[in-house]
Amino acid sequence: MSTQSHPKGLYLLFVTEMWERFSYYGMRAIFTLYMIKALLFDKAHASDIYGTYTGLVYLTPLVGGYIADRYWGNRRSILAGGVLMALGQFMLFFSGSLHETNVAAASWLLYGGLGMLIAGNGLFKPNISSMVGQLYAPGDKRVDSAFTIFYMGINAGSLFAPLVCGTLGDTGNPADFKWGFMAAGCGMLLSLVVFSLFKNKYLVTPEGKPIGMAPKRHHDSGEKVVHAPLTSVEKQRLAVILIVSAFVIFFWSAFEQAGASLTFFAEEQTNRNLLGYTVPASFFQSINPISVVLFAPIFAWIWTKLGNKGMEPSSPAKMALGLFFLAVGYLVIAFGVDGLAPGVKVSMLWLVSLYMLHTFGELSLSPIGLSLVVKLSPARFTSLMMGIWFLSNAAANKFAGTLSELYPDPAKPVPHFLGYAVNNLHDFFMLFVFMAGASSLILFALSSVLKKMMHGRQ
Repeated sequence: MSTQSHPKGLYLLFVTEMWERFSYYGMRAIFTLYMIKALLFDKAHASDIYGTYTGLVYLTPLVGGYIADRYWGNRRSILAGGVLMALGQFMLFFSGSLHETNVAAASWLLYGGLGMLIAGNGLFKPNISSMVGQLYAPGDKRVDSAFTIFYMGINAGSLFAPLVCGTLGDTGNPADFKWGFMAAGCGMLLSLVVFSLFKNKYLVTPEGKPIGMAPKRHHDSGEKVVHAPLTSVEKQRLAVILIVSAFVIFFWSAFEQAGASLTFFAEEQTNRNLLGYTVPASFFQSINPISVVLFAPIFAWIWTKLGNKGMEPSSPAKMALGLFFLAVGYLVIAFGVDGLAPGVKVSMLWLVSLYMLHTFGELSLSPIGLSLVVKLSPARFTSLMMGIWFLSNAAANKFAGTLSELYPDPAKPVPHFLGYAVNNLHDFFMLFVFMAGASSLILFALSSVLKKMMHGRQ
């Protein structure tokens, strides 16, 4: 294998993750719309459920990572998680089938399906991410670019998901939401089939040894191999992961408004007429993955060029830049809605601009963070630390739901957050400007210290 090529296992993980993300983001594109249009939940209640669901989706990888490291290994965990997620999507299909005739049963199927998705994602997500790094020898400089390729797989799935599931489910007829959930379930089945067929052939180390197997036992005692104590350097590297994870909470809590408050904004206050066609609100969630596919190679090129000149920012500095782009995105749309009266609709360009700026932020933060976890974690703790990384996403997504509940409604009292009154959409979006902007400045200030604690693994 040349030093420039990537192992075929990377592309297997790419396709497996692509279809799993199609399943997740297809469901997410219509999830809040299903709750407010079919089950007739109010927006605050729908936001609370959305935040709880997405928060738990990112909490359970901590458990899934531990199970894989300790008992099952990556492969078995991924397969079990995929089966549970497919079952969850089909339960949502049956929920959508019953919402007109039996609302109680539809609601219980909704909650049951969400439970399956949460448990399955916990087993699937940390293990497929950690397997990317296992394909390479320690110190291989291709790992960052491998995660960029893998991240494009994530976004290839999330690009088509809102278009397919939105076209099938978000038709204006609440009875059609079930077909969007059905498509999401079929996407998950495709992920499982691809992984099952090719895992033994392609998921191997550079020496040809299989990766992701269950941990070995001592032959004498039957006990698991005991983990060696952490060195001081390992402890500092792990501390960097924990510190950066805290800042990631502020990024994702603002970014994940896409599935809640920004969907409400697209539905109610965005002029979606395009050449006589009304663009479904769910379609706007494809702007971000389209932008990722377009701009990821450019960002990878920029980092490479800067690296060749010895000017590449450290991973924490890149992530601070990501928070800055996020703040600017909200600043743009806050300007667009300043003085906007309730019920008045604005151009789609404001929402498109926000999503593109958020994409720049995501490309500066998310694949860099995944790569950072792999580079800084001891091999024996990689899946567990990937689970801890997603723990910050869990807190962020639950926080995102709480913040989405502040979305202003003229028929309800003015919401407040830590004494800040959200009188209108301008106030709502400026809240994210302040939050992301302050986090960006603090992380920039800490980046040089964190770089030293990484001990050369930039």
